[in-house]
Amino acid sequence: MRRLVMWDIDHTLMDAGRAGPLACAAAFTAVTGLPHRETALMAGRTDRDIAMQTFTLHGIADCEPHLDGFFDVVVAEFLARRHLLREQGRLLPGVPDVLTALGGRPHVVQTLVTGNLRPIAEAKLAEFGLTGLVDVEIGGYGTEDVVRATLVRGSLERATARHGEFSSADVFVVGDTVHDVTAALANGVTAIAVATGGTTAADLAAAGAHVVLDDLGDVDAVVRLLAGAPD
Repeated sequence: MRRLVMWDIDHTLMDAGRAGPLACAAAFTAVTGLPHRETALMAGRTDRDIAMQTFTLHGIADCEPHLDGFFDVVVAEFLARRHLLREQGRLLPGVPDVLTALGGRPHVVQTLVTGNLRPIAEAKLAEFGLTGLVDVEIGGYGTEDVVRATLVRGSLERATARHGEFSSADVFVVGDTVHDVTAALANGVTAIAVATGGTTAADLAAAGAHVVLDDLGDVDAVVRLLAGAPD
């Protein structure tokens, strides 16, 4: 038995504070020369989706020529505000213990499927001491598509190429939004939802999550769920 766990980051593993929204706002003005008025709804969406919607909100219908430069500036602006992660953010209950325990199980592969840009995702993990517990090389990140299910599919393909085939029943997408749930279901894998963001447990269940947790605080139960019973 081999298991693959795909972690969302924001409001699943941590509350990262305001560094991300502030970086997006500053990058938008730097790239377009326009004052930033609003950012599109972020929760559960990929950074490509958020960027495209934000440009549209400001009257820029064709944002593709801007996106690569925009993403580069977002990363720079985020890293300049990295101190806000510690000042404003926090790990959510149980997170370091769950990831560490799973990291000690040879049959469990952990990675990220997140709407974040990869350098930002790695910075968030590093700031809270989680680097090395997940395989970032096989993850899915926010520049890949506007549809989150595509990120799950790409990550699964990379994980399979590196580790061999996974049974769909042994692949878990863990996230806090309906978008995480629907992305898992679209790929025929297990959706584990945590009600640690802005979506209620009832709404996550209604979206089709196979399991809904209040949080990851019951470390032993979460590890059993994701790793299976010990040999």
